[in-house]
Amino acid sequence: MDEGLFDVSEPSAPQPHPGSAERVAANAPLAVRMRPQSLDEVVGQDHLLGAGSPLRRLVEGAAPASVLLYGPPGTGKTTLATLVSQAIGRRFVALSALTAGVKEVRAVIDEAKRRLTRSGESTVLFIDEVHRFSRTQQDALLGAVEDRIVLLVAATTENPFFSIVSPLLSRSLVLQLHPLTDEDVRVLIRRTVADPRGLDGKLGLAKDAEDHLVRLAGGDARRALTALEAAADSAAATGLPEIDLPTVEATVDKAAVRYDRQGDQHYDVTSAFIKSIRGSDVDAALHYLARMIEAGEDPRFIARRLVVHASEDIGMADPTALQVCVAAHHAVQFIGMPEGRLALAQATIHLATAPKSNAVIMAIDSALSDVRSGGAGTVPAHLRDGHYAGAARLGNAKGYRYPHNVPEGVLEQQYPPDNLVGRDYYEPTARGAERALAERVPKLRKAIRGE
Repeated sequence: MDEGLFDVSEPSAPQPHPGSAERVAANAPLAVRMRPQSLDEVVGQDHLLGAGSPLRRLVEGAAPASVLLYGPPGTGKTTLATLVSQAIGRRFVALSALTAGVKEVRAVIDEAKRRLTRSGESTVLFIDEVHRFSRTQQDALLGAVEDRIVLLVAATTENPFFSIVSPLLSRSLVLQLHPLTDEDVRVLIRRTVADPRGLDGKLGLAKDAEDHLVRLAGGDARRALTALEAAADSAAATGLPEIDLPTVEATVDKAAVRYDRQGDQHYDVTSAFIKSIRGSDVDAALHYLARMIEAGEDPRFIARRLVVHASEDIGMADPTALQVCVAAHHAVQFIGMPEGRLALAQATIHLATAPKSNAVIMAIDSALSDVRSGGAGTVPAHLRDGHYAGAARLGNAKGYRYPHNVPEGVLEQQYPPDNLVGRDYYEPTARGAERALAERVPKLRKAIRGE
């Protein structure tokens, strides 16, 4: 077996793990040098590290269980996995789902089984980006996790209930890590400026520059320290005694956007976008639109959602809404991005500020419900097709009355099947353009039904 794939420590004489000071080179990235070496150094995640919590018990070596650590980048997943392996003194093997396949997973399991049988030595298997494993690769872990041949500690930025197979979920604790708060990030930045592993107090940090770094981090510790390192290098190169705001702005100009096009962020932000439009909050709707655009969401997907929403939540209250959204969809396909953002924004503003009505979706879903429950009765004879040879002998179209032959253009006549006569589906609201329909539709029904 290729031991070069793995980072191995002996339980009898634990070796430093990734993140330990002895193993981290002086020229390693700042985020690596500042990786916590104990639970006391972990910033944030108080909900997981309280007394008696599953993660604290695991890190303290009690009740070992396989764990799925789920959370955004830069929230401490790798750090906590390393601390788990250090605390319980087991052999530590690290794999990345970006590079490892079934062969590598099985090699680790086979070696772990041999060591467990030969000397009783247990193995902690850390898999980063585990959501990138295929179903086959995940299934390869099941037996070893079930029999505790390995203690699995896996990290994922995607909701495991979307990306991890159910059998593996049921065998593991799922622990969700939250984005760091602004105060957490501020504590981390200040510690790094002073810590010998960090900037060692050689540079100051202006308050407005610190505020800007906190804002840019977006709850991501790694991003905060990467930005701080870039700004520190720039300040040192120009001989500045402290990192000021212009230096930070010159080195980092974009805030982090937590969004995953295949994960729960995709669904959550899309849901918030639609619900903000439905709630007529144009500003919130534009915010979520901006998040989707900035994160690289497919603009065609956004446009399709707008088209659906135009009929679902606005409908006849503003019949132009659908036209605007279809035009926006065509514009996005025609001109692409970034200019397509203008058409998407226009459609979003139109929908958010338009009068709302769900009468369209309620009407079609009510009609579908009747059809699906057996309400599709026989088409009345006078409405059947009478254009083919023999139709007249069947009585088709006999007695049909042509509405244009009367001045009003509406006349008494049965249109639905017998079992649905008098059934109302469309119930217009009194909002927007639908107000006129709320007055007109009952009159039409009376004239048609002879009431």
